[in-house]
Amino acid sequence: MSFASTGSAARRTMAPLVVAAISLALVAGCSSNPGSANKGDGAGGATGVLNVGMPQGATVKNNSNPLLPTSAAAVLGYRYMIYEPLAMVNLVKPTEPAKPWLASKFEWADNYRTLTLTARDGVTFSDGKPMTAEDIAYSFQLMKDNKALNTSALPIESVTASGKDVTVKFGTSQFVRQAVVLSTLVLPKHLWSAIADPATDTVENPVGTGPYTLKSFTPQTVTLTTRNGYWQDAPKIKELRYTTYSGNDAITSALTSGALEWTYAFIPDAKKLYTAKDPEHNKLWFPANLSADGLWINTTNKPFDNPALRRAMSVVINRQDIFNQASAGYFKPAVESITGLPTPIGDAFISPEYQGKKSEGDVASAKKILTDAGFTYNGETLQDPTGKPVTLTMTDPAGWGDYQTTLTIISDNLKQIGIKATPEKADQDAWFTAIANGNFQAAMHWSNGGATPYDMYQNIMDGAGLQPVGSPATNNYGRFDNKEATKALADYANAADEASRKAALATLQRIFVEQMPMIPTSAGNYGAEYSTKNWTGWPDDSNPYAPIQPTQVNALDVVLHLKPAH
Repeated sequence: MSFASTGSAARRTMAPLVVAAISLALVAGCSSNPGSANKGDGAGGATGVLNVGMPQGATVKNNSNPLLPTSAAAVLGYRYMIYEPLAMVNLVKPTEPAKPWLASKFEWADNYRTLTLTARDGVTFSDGKPMTAEDIAYSFQLMKDNKALNTSALPIESVTASGKDVTVKFGTSQFVRQAVVLSTLVLPKHLWSAIADPATDTVENPVGTGPYTLKSFTPQTVTLTTRNGYWQDAPKIKELRYTTYSGNDAITSALTSGALEWTYAFIPDAKKLYTAKDPEHNKLWFPANLSADGLWINTTNKPFDNPALRRAMSVVINRQDIFNQASAGYFKPAVESITGLPTPIGDAFISPEYQGKKSEGDVASAKKILTDAGFTYNGETLQDPTGKPVTLTMTDPAGWGDYQTTLTIISDNLKQIGIKATPEKADQDAWFTAIANGNFQAAMHWSNGGATPYDMYQNIMDGAGLQPVGSPATNNYGRFDNKEATKALADYANAADEASRKAALATLQRIFVEQMPMIPTSAGNYGAEYSTKNWTGWPDDSNPYAPIQPTQVNALDVVLHLKPAH
């Protein structure tokens, strides 16, 4: 992945489509029409246009390949207006059933090893060809046959189509990957079967089942327009204009001038620079998801291999200061639960013994944890059990201002218990390599997340693919090695019933609390800055029907809900 050096906002926009499972019984049967509230031909303002933007750099290349994470369609988010998923999964309400979309119904069997989908009637691609079960089957077969496209490593064993139904068989339980499976985009087989390499080839004339088609492309702005024959009620927004901006300063200027109406970017003083400019219309909504940013510790380095030291560090880190200063009081809510799970979104998953228990405490309790574990003090300096002063280097890219501010706060916090923690500003590319190879002491980093805690805990604690320092890792960057945690993750993923899943999750939370492999500080989000001046119907706390981030698959659901403000 490549990231703009504009802070963590830019990093999140390039995250995987969905990295989670749904811990619920998925709805089978026909859905209500998600666009039924959008009848009519109104227009926002005088133009019927919605202006969307992202801080992805000065220009983008003409490529609308929805499967390529670096394509313009992916980084700007418009792929989801052209290509649609089998179902919509609402990750800001993780216990909510998935909403049938191109699959009118779906049913899991054999402990989530078999999925049967029914192709929705009356759906056509934008070239007029009907969507059939063959297109759905082909979209799964592409992943089975092309490892580069199967980014979630779904163990697809077979795909068959019969009439309107498609049956997909997996080698293992897909309970924790339901959202990934159901978010599969349906591609037209009659066109894609002629593409030489779907993982890399350029697509300049995208054809999908969505309500929009590509009208024009420039290196700065991509324009979509509504098409005829969409299977739902036509969206009220007639044109979507996606603009790429050089960075968050440019985004802020465009927002305040009204040139931009919808984005996902970190604005250091958003309430003063954006919402206060027009409190009636300029809005922020940044709902948490089931992931956490935090201080990742390289557990192979002494004395930080000692869980007592990591627990004591967690006790004195001031998460509210991080929220108010590094996150400008809006961007990433503080993670208060000792389990690392954001609340209230994670409340349903927190074990009874940890309900209401917070990470933070006083300096005296942190020092007691340390001295009980054999650490000592030489004046104000903490010494490890061998008598050496405890020091720590914390690194993050120089351009990531929110993380750099967080490191400064943590440094001040750790000084209270005698630890000299030094923030360092790294080159971005070198930092990514160092994190993957385990050549670091500590760093602020994000976790995976989704509709259950599995993805977060697996990202932090899974030892199944543990890599030695010097070999690149795709998760568990702190090299946390705990066989009980690895087994509990596997037990959770493959459990045959809810009681077994709860038992495995309780084990994972106990290990996390006792071992503190990563020190969580802030929740990830699916948020956005947006304007209600021309368009209303956005999701918010009163109606969280979808994540609002414009580069998530649910952005299509958001657009279908919007209606003219006047």
